[in-house]
Amino acid sequence: MNDQPSNGPDAPRGCPVAHGGGDGLTRLYGPDAAIDPLGIYARLRKQHGPVAPVLLEGDVPAWLVLGYRENRRVLDNPRQFSRDSRTWRDWKEGRVENTSPLMQMVGWRPDCVSQDGEPHRRLRGAVTDNLQAVASRGIRRHVAHFANKQIDAFAGRGSADLVAEYAEYLPMLVLTRVFGLAESEGRRLAESCAQVMKGGAEALTHNDSIMRILGELAERKRVEPASDFTTGLLEHHADLDDDEILNHLRLVLITAHITTSNLLARVLQLVLTDANRLAGLVSGQLNISAVVEEVMWNTPPLAVLPGRFATADLELGGHRIQEGDLLVLGLTAGNVDPEIRPDVGISVHGNQSHLAFSGGPHECPGQSIGQAIIETAVDVLLHRLPGLRLAVAPEELTSTASTWEARLDRLPVGFAV
Repeated sequence: MNDQPSNGPDAPRGCPVAHGGGDGLTRLYGPDAAIDPLGIYARLRKQHGPVAPVLLEGDVPAWLVLGYRENRRVLDNPRQFSRDSRTWRDWKEGRVENTSPLMQMVGWRPDCVSQDGEPHRRLRGAVTDNLQAVASRGIRRHVAHFANKQIDAFAGRGSADLVAEYAEYLPMLVLTRVFGLAESEGRRLAESCAQVMKGGAEALTHNDSIMRILGELAERKRVEPASDFTTGLLEHHADLDDDEILNHLRLVLITAHITTSNLLARVLQLVLTDANRLAGLVSGQLNISAVVEEVMWNTPPLAVLPGRFATADLELGGHRIQEGDLLVLGLTAGNVDPEIRPDVGISVHGNQSHLAFSGGPHECPGQSIGQAIIETAVDVLLHRLPGLRLAVAPEELTSTASTWEARLDRLPVGFAV
């Protein structure tokens, strides 16, 4: 994240544009944004407090919420901080084009995350009902099937990269079964989801590809219904229209895959860089949920959550937020806020008040499915690969950050054959 010249702590507070437009603000995108997001969050916190003016892709101004309590306030108050981007001033006044890659993440769609109140409850009900139905149909069986299939491809050679050969694709393969898609679509969809999250010109093309595949799926399921998530949406009593069906398929596919694949990689990283945790899991003395909990605090799968829009002029974290301003939620920054965690080395075991699943009315509805995928994927891996060990020094493991997430680049391992 590119720290440009600072305005200093005594600069006037208010709309991000008042901090100099593009001059003097920190960019949360671009080549320099990939290196040290935690360092950037710390510098922004020191300079601006719990809320900081930043620039998103295309030098679009926004507020980054860094404080834990400030994040909670935004998440829990949809009347003040709406999900409806049609109230976004920069978009309404033509400073952000509909073709901007940023719109893939913050633009309005006919789905439950873009709306509040009764429209949100109607649409979210259709999603949660069908996610619960999917979870009750043996999601762990699907995970075990695809986990074993992935492992079969490298089990005979004694080495693997558990990011590229396991975590990057396993959740999407499970989702193909959940959605009623062909398994052969999994790799292409996983790559397209990754590009949508990264942004750039490629994001638009890959989003179009996802929408085409899902549109064909919905048409097929109207003719050939089955016991899957897609059919469940089509038949739900909330009576979703065609656009609502398609956009909820997109929403669940992208968010479920991206967050779960990132989380799986981070859980495996934590396990393989700590011999005691690894031994505890293999012996059954340690529960994988405790490891997942720690990752949720320290490296949540979404570092920054898009986006909320102020519905009136108000104050947040010592700054004057104006009606129509865009806010993005720093989930990672909030989780390591020194106001609530003065020592991040102290165990968070048993504390589930992290921000990783968002919060308030829009809290992630697919938590149990994500947990099932992670737990089963780790369990299968540890029991299939005896002597599993990290093949490089822990400090050699690197991550690449974008605006919204920080992903582990590789996780090379060795094991007995």
